Amino acid sequence: MCASTEIELERWLGRRGGGPSAGEPPLAVVARRQRHGRGQLGRHWHSPAGGVWLSAAMPWPDRPSAALGLAVVVGLALELEALGVEPRIKWPNDLLLEGRKLAGVLPRLRLRGGAVRWAQVGIGINGVNRAPAGAIALAEALGGAGRFHPQARPRPLERRLLRALDWACRHASCGESVRRLAEARLLPSPEGLLHHGAVWQVEGLAVDGGLRLRRGPLSTRLQRRF
Repeated sequence: MCASTEIELERWLGRRGGGPSAGEPPLAVVARRQRHGRGQLGRHWHSPAGGVWLSAAMPWPDRPSAALGLAVVVGLALELEALGVEPRIKWPNDLLLEGRKLAGVLPRLRLRGGAVRWAQVGIGINGVNRAPAGAIALAEALGGAGRFHPQARPRPLERRLLRALDWACRHASCGESVRRLAEARLLPSPEGLLHHGAVWQVEGLAVDGGLRLRRGPLSTRLQRRF
């Protein structure tokens, strides 16, 4: 248990003198529970025992063709699909199963002078823990007796998260391929999306991770960072 894997990772990188360089594997801090995890916009990241709560630093090119967040979320979706489930991407940061949140991804780039030094990613996923309202644990989706499906336990789930990060690293220069894979898993929005007081239809994803919207002859894009 720790206060925050992000804090622990920052300490580790400070002692190391920075993140991994090209060709090096990702560096990750994993906790079985966090006391003060934070997600998008600083929201509290519910992190009980039984899930996997991870912060990682990994090499990332200065001019990648793939968006960091899309690459990570697609890598994670592919790992989960190998278990027989069908996760959907809720733009911009979440993976859902059966309409409920299974995992969240928080991507950011570490820059110096405008150039990318490395990427940092936070991932939280419900495994065999009791999920909060509106969320789902992987064990439940896999039909585990009680809450203890073996593939949803923290150690095997941790290995899948690390493989997802490795997949993202290897596909940083495959922007269009990553975009297609992400778009195919995008959560359907048949009722459209409310944006600036009007309902827009979701057209798909851009290579940079933006969400493409259309309303009649008008088009716009919601931008995600990284």
